[in-house]
Amino acid sequence: MSIITVDDLTQAIKNSIDHSRGMVEEQAYELAHHVLNFFGYSDRIIDNILEPEDRDAFYMLEDAGILTTEREETTLYDGREWRIHYWLFKREKISQLMSNDKEVVVEEDGMDSIYADLPDDIWRRGGDAA
Repeated sequence: MSIITVDDLTQAIKNSIDHSRGMVEEQAYELAHHVLNFFGYSDRIIDNILEPEDRDAFYMLEDAGILTTEREETTLYDGREWRIHYWLFKREKISQLMSNDKEVVVEEDGMDSIYADLPDDIWRRGGDAA
């Protein structure tokens, strides 16, 4: 994977979110587009360019395994230590999450077929049956 596209990141975001809650395609696309606006063609950005709301989204993607953090320490001319925090894409995890889409579809199709064979009256409550 050389360049992470909006579609690639959208798919990875959708597949990283808990499937019982899910994230609609449009939300995943907007988040992917927003994040990629910070990164451009780079794999690493400096943390201090983020607003608190943006940082919250980055933390969510870190929890999903899509992003990670790194820090660098340097000594200033007056002897003080200075830390610089970065955000990085986890390309291997993004690639893995993109390929998980086929597995998710198979699982969902499998679940649909389980319920397809049940009779319609099975969904009635005990007190509602005629």
